[in-house]
Amino acid sequence: MANSPQAKKRARQNERRAAVNKTRRTRIRTFLRKVEEAIASGDKDNASAALRAAQPELMRGVTKGLFHKKTVSRKMSRLSARVKAIA
Repeated sequence: MANSPQAKKRARQNERRAAVNKTRRTRIRTFLRKVEEAIASGDKDNASAALRAAQPELMRGVTKGLFHKKTVSRKMSRLSARVKAIA
């Protein structure tokens, strides 16, 4: 357990940041799930709209330090390829 005042403050800050990051991560996963569901349904218009809505959220996750830039880039690339492949 933290003993010094500085370590106690750090523990409080980490707790708050973890809560913020958790809500952000959940929000991003929701956007990704909507894209996945649209792809599964085979609705190209809906899927491309969901992907367009998800892209800024994913990039915001990068700027906030939630995900690595290349991880998000890879996810977006694979999702857009799957959306494009819908007949």
